[in-house]
Amino acid sequence: MTRLIIKAAEWTLTEEAAEGAPRAIFHVACLTCGAESEAVDNQPDPVETWALRHTGLNTSHRQFKLTTEWFWRVVPSPGNPYRALESGG
Repeated sequence: MTRLIIKAAEWTLTEEAAEGAPRAIFHVACLTCGAESEAVDNQPDPVETWALRHTGLNTSHRQFKLTTEWFWRVVPSPGNPYRALESGG
């Protein structure tokens, strides 16, 4: 087995595209009372609707915190020795 030490290598940050990985997860919380929406994958529409409905039911609750989680992956760029190792080359 050969030991390989890489002192400098190029890397690329990309969006995670693995099978089943969500593009993003959205969640919203009311800043007035702390009520929270369910977390939903990929589409912000349900949390937007939740916030509007929450304000409709509680007319003084008009500020919300949106939390969005995105998933990233770091991959070797062309010229990075790890790229060849991972592709079996």
